[in-house]
Amino acid sequence: MTDHALKYNKAFDELTDEEKKLLEINKKSIADFVEQSSSLSDVPYATRNAHAKTYVVTPGKFIIHKDIPDELKPFFDKDEFDLLIRFSNAHLKIEKNKRDIPTYGFSVKVMDENHNTIANYPLVNFPLFPINSVSAFLKIFTSINRLFIKKWSSLFPLIIQLLKASPSFFILSFLKNIFQFIRKRKDFILSFDYFSIGVYRLGENMIKIRLRPISVNKNFEKNMDVKEAMKKYFMSNDYRAEVFIQICYNIKDQPINQLNVEWKNSPYIKIGEIKIEKNSLLNPNLCENEMLSFNPFESKPFFQPVGKIQKLRNETYKISMQTRLKINKLLKYK
Repeated sequence: MTDHALKYNKAFDELTDEEKKLLEINKKSIADFVEQSSSLSDVPYATRNAHAKTYVVTPGKFIIHKDIPDELKPFFDKDEFDLLIRFSNAHLKIEKNKRDIPTYGFSVKVMDENHNTIANYPLVNFPLFPINSVSAFLKIFTSINRLFIKKWSSLFPLIIQLLKASPSFFILSFLKNIFQFIRKRKDFILSFDYFSIGVYRLGENMIKIRLRPISVNKNFEKNMDVKEAMKKYFMSNDYRAEVFIQICYNIKDQPINQLNVEWKNSPYIKIGEIKIEKNSLLNPNLCENEMLSFNPFESKPFFQPVGKIQKLRNETYKISMQTRLKINKLLKYK
């Protein structure tokens, strides 16, 4: 199965000099945003600059599939692994008294028996990313951060960059998923599939990840606030989801740095299940839980992200986390 897989090469991750300069500018905009985030979201602590709103935090288990292919077994050397999971909303601000846009996050921290991190996987409920150009993405993200902190001069550059990037929105694969997403937009958060979007290493192989929930009612408490609906669900229900991977065999069918198309000609391989037991939710407002990091570059080397857009996460997660830590320690947020 993996004999014909394309092997990881660090060339997939390399940024140009221009992209590195834009990344430094973007990091400054992230730090500025986080420094003002408590007033922007009207909360007594500094927030993340994406996925700011926490719905629930919970422990879980990753149970390895008994029929996993032999060549993958070295990466999954136990029957099960401990997890820490954070469900979130992708918005940069914590919106209150409004219906949340249904862009959800399912961040997973996989741990060993001593609770040391093995791997972090920030997953989302939409499988594709519309912008393939690293430069365009950095300029857009920088302008958005600046707009949120009332730097209105960033509005025109943002519009220009969005127009330049717009052709990548009109790819058949991307449009198909947009229409599917619109149809599901009112579904219960736990009924969505969740995806890695970007690519990750599995040893020298490169993979994408998909979670598929088992027997979750998409109409569960449809008119209830998302956080309250999740709390109610977990009071009386376990949650289970199958975990699948796709393996990269060739760049044409499974591109690494083109994130607005689905991979084809790579079958889904079941590697296990995630289980969250009922009545196991942690307090999402505790400082320890708000300060959790799911930076995928804090994973073991053979589980780390691959690709140029993914590469940006290392620096942007770090600056966001460093700024939050500095501010929240000063605030003595509890």
